[in-house]
Amino acid sequence: MPSYPWRVPPELSPFVESVEGFDYRLDRDAVHHGLPSTTLTVIIQFDEALDCGWVGDAASDRFWVLAAGLHQRPALIRTHGRQCGIQLALTPFGARALHGMPAAELAGGLAHADDDLPAFSASLHERLGPLTWPERFTVLERHLFARLAAADCEPACPEVREGWRLIIASGGRMPIERVADRVGWSRRHLLNQFRSEFGLTPKQVARLARFERAHRLAEGGTALVDAAYAAGYADQAHLNREWRRLAGRTPTATLAEFPKVQSEPMRSGKESRT
Repeated sequence: MPSYPWRVPPELSPFVESVEGFDYRLDRDAVHHGLPSTTLTVIIQFDEALDCGWVGDAASDRFWVLAAGLHQRPALIRTHGRQCGIQLALTPFGARALHGMPAAELAGGLAHADDDLPAFSASLHERLGPLTWPERFTVLERHLFARLAAADCEPACPEVREGWRLIIASGGRMPIERVADRVGWSRRHLLNQFRSEFGLTPKQVARLARFERAHRLAEGGTALVDAAYAAGYADQAHLNREWRRLAGRTPTATLAEFPKVQSEPMRSGKESRT
């Protein structure tokens, strides 16, 4: 089950945290839980549309191009045995630069990007589909730079950007009162501005940052008890409770969901086509 990571150019890093191609063959009944995080997601799907909804909801939809906002519950992806596409993790400020809107307008939602967000249109999807993996990333990079050059959405104010940076840099452990003091705002004003920009409160962003750090540590092999301590939870039981709420499963079930995916070097020519 190969994945194809792409190195994000430094000029794009304030807006795009990561880009990865994937081509998985799975059991037809396999499902994937899309975990909450501090990034927004765009998935460009090839070969078969993405079957995605929210855990606990009977309804789902099919997406060739999916844009998901910041959320606090897991998405459920029914794989049907094959997943092939490109996934981008956008920073909240990438939402303004690439989508032309604050991240709050996408919070808690799943959108058809080709209908609602022209930055990732059906025409881009059609261009990428027939290409090799290296060609896909070349075309995508040019597209992202072109979108940034054409951006006409004002950036978020400096205080909001700094408040976000402080929370993320601390892994969600900096007290919100201190964040507010550092940016020169009251706690209430910071809360209102975060809701307006991100669709989440500072406390909710901190919650996602702690969970994200714990997940990354555990995925990298750190024992859960140590991951809990490093991420700022009271103990492993506290981590387990939060993990169930945010991931919809236990840590053990989450980490065992898919086999470890091996990264493959991108090749040129026909052999690297999907």
